[in-house]
Amino acid sequence: MAMTKPAASKRYLPTSPFKAPVAPPPKEFAVGDRVTHDMYGLGRVIGVEDGIATLVDFGSAQQRIMSPYTKMRKL
Repeated sequence: MAMTKPAASKRYLPTSPFKAPVAPPPKEFAVGDRVTHDMYGLGRVIGVEDGIATLVDFGSAQQRIMSPYTKMRKL
């Protein structure tokens, strides 16, 4: 069984005629926002730590969700 290296991300050359890949802007949430999370379901933001985490009340439990919030979306 041969081991393979994981694929490396492509690097951008400053002299390239193509545009550099743009990272999406970080998601921002405010207290009171209704959200949905892939694992926990529907909830409401009850606390915000700017750029670090949000505290969300999902009804049955409160969870501290860390940035970059890949599994959470605003409704």
